[in-house]
Amino acid sequence: MIHVDETDPLGDIPPAFPYREVEIKRGIDPKQIYELSSELGRGKFGVVYKCKEKSTGVRLAAKFIQIVKKGDRRNIEREVHMMNVLHHSKIAQLYAAYEFDRTFCVMMELVEGGELFDRVLDEKFVLTEKACSIFMRQICDAVAYIHGNNIIHLDMKPENILCLTESGNRIKIIDFGLAREYDPDNKLQVLFGTPEFVAPEVVNFEAISFATDMWSVGVIAYVLVSGLSPFAGEDDIQTMGNITIGRYDFLDEAFDNVSEEAIDFINRCLVKEQKERLTAEDALKHKWIKRKPQYHPTNRRPSLTNSFKPILLESNNNSSNVTNAEIAKDNLKELVGKWDETPNNRYAFEQDTENIIAPSGETVQLRRPTLPELAGLANGSNTSGSRRGSIARACRKRMDLQAASPELLNES
Repeated sequence: MIHVDETDPLGDIPPAFPYREVEIKRGIDPKQIYELSSELGRGKFGVVYKCKEKSTGVRLAAKFIQIVKKGDRRNIEREVHMMNVLHHSKIAQLYAAYEFDRTFCVMMELVEGGELFDRVLDEKFVLTEKACSIFMRQICDAVAYIHGNNIIHLDMKPENILCLTESGNRIKIIDFGLAREYDPDNKLQVLFGTPEFVAPEVVNFEAISFATDMWSVGVIAYVLVSGLSPFAGEDDIQTMGNITIGRYDFLDEAFDNVSEEAIDFINRCLVKEQKERLTAEDALKHKWIKRKPQYHPTNRRPSLTNSFKPILLESNNNSSNVTNAEIAKDNLKELVGKWDETPNNRYAFEQDTENIIAPSGETVQLRRPTLPELAGLANGSNTSGSRRGSIARACRKRMDLQAASPELLNES
């Protein structure tokens, strides 16, 4: 068993190279400059390899993305621009970028401790609430910095948070492919993200803000302390129905020993009204994650109010010696095998024309769903048992509304 470190990390660990501003080098084959080794990951948008720069020996992660659609180049250029702005110890740093033979290669800081989500899924990890609070403090620290640079990440989830070491508790945030610069004076709307982590304003095609990331932070905290997903339905549309009406609870036995402070932190993030959510700066002052060596969670079951409705609870009438925790782990493992089957489509919402713009540049006319329509999806769906296991599925797929809900997207 691996006990995740509960010791407060002191100081920052800088990347293996100085912070730098990267320009995309075009017409240069990166394989002539770097020695590729083992594959680190593979997805719809590309492949990531471990590599080493031949001239310096610096070890890096190389992400190769093919330019297939006309929007692909713009997306990569935007991500490189974001990374050039964000120089922070808890954000994976950009080392170099190349475009060669209709393929982009982005060289990133190598982070080898695995995904934060592994600490929830893998049985070999022992993850305590204290360790969770340390993870959340670092996440909020990084998010506060991102927001301070007028950027919204828009895809905060455990898959996009890496650990520096297997047993340690230091993290790096990755994947700014969906990030957007934000000007509070200009209305910004988006229609992308990972279904179980997106905020109500994304589902409802409303203006987003820095608070949109903080909703996702609240979902991450909920997942870490319980291993459950707060809004999961049987499919993406049920999930989005639950999100848009802000329906979640703490009734599962997984919360029996979760502290009141943790519950309060989650509640203050998962608020439908954006202006009422914790900001990242305020979150850092919250008792649950504030650096305070003498603090220990109370570990008392929270008192329940009418606002936490007992929906989405697993119902199992069969008597069995198998625990709910074991059922959850089995469901998660089963769903992990299906991750690669799920398309990772990204869509952006264009305010002026009210169209959904895919990276390819294809346009789909949008009909805005009404709140009763989405509420009806949640109220009329059978979500029994859906919270357990669905989090694994959610962590590997992005929102594909066109495929999941044709009735929400009508072509003109």
